[in-house]
Amino acid sequence: MRPRPDPVGPGQESVWAYPRPPVAVPTPAHIVITHRGVTVADTRSSIRTLETSHPPTYYIPPADIAPGLLRRAEGSSFCEWKGVATYWDVVIGDVVLPRVGWSYADPSAAFASLRDHVAFYAAPFERCSVDGEVVTPQPGDFYGGWITRALAGPFKGVPGSRGW
Repeated sequence: MRPRPDPVGPGQESVWAYPRPPVAVPTPAHIVITHRGVTVADTRSSIRTLETSHPPTYYIPPADIAPGLLRRAEGSSFCEWKGVATYWDVVIGDVVLPRVGWSYADPSAAFASLRDHVAFYAAPFERCSVDGEVVTPQPGDFYGGWITRALAGPFKGVPGSRGW
């Protein structure tokens, strides 16, 4: 059963207006990820994926991720739209955040712009922000969207949303 979209307030966009199949679009939003006083990523050149019912996921170009923090993690997954994902740990000193990032080395043609860009789950980090606003992680243990005040839901991942 499809839920009823929340009202859209001034300056908001509804995730229910996002397309399916999803799309990848460049954004000039200022994306910053920090953990334990270390800036993991800082960019104004990310690509966000937009899919019906999901908050955006931000894919960060490798040049805007601090060098030496990513370590290839075990396993992979398959997205029907993007292809096979590779997972990444973030290592800061003796702290390991396992499988907190993912990327596509050989994405489908529609998502070629995501090649080697890395997306990160927001929850494991001390601070993830979009244009200075600290984000709320998308609900659920699989989805990687970032929620800001600029979005109207409800968002996939809440209890009962499996069939959306």
